[in-house]
Amino acid sequence: MANVSRTKGDMAGHPDVTEMRARYARVLGGRDVALVDGPVFLLGLYCAVSPWILHYTTSQPALMTHNLVVGIAIGLLGLGFTAAPEHMYGLSWAMSALGIWMIIAPWIVGTGPDAGIIWNNVVIGALAVILGLVCAGTAARSAPKP
Repeated sequence: MANVSRTKGDMAGHPDVTEMRARYARVLGGRDVALVDGPVFLLGLYCAVSPWILHYTTSQPALMTHNLVVGIAIGLLGLGFTAAPEHMYGLSWAMSALGIWMIIAPWIVGTGPDAGIIWNNVVIGALAVILGLVCAGTAARSAPKP
């Protein structure tokens, strides 16, 4: 009968140890901005629900829909940064563009927005721009050199 018991010992003798180390380094290589994933997701979540928090769902229906859609997009970017960072950090610039759009959207999408709505979108937009630039800068810094 074959010996199938687990022995406690060092993995150094394992035939695939170098391949496992290389794969582990590749997987962790794209996680330089792991601390930004959560704030990006939470920012998207807040953007999506902010019309209900600030109670402008009836006075600004177009802006309500706009913030919901943009918030979902930012939240999906955050989830993408977590799930596939090596593929998604190229979209960091898109998040910065969404942030700039959020800043100007109250005047373009909304109709006579009040100061609370303007400040809400400006703060969300500024945070999206900053987080997008942090992600893009870190991704550019950690990109493999040719």
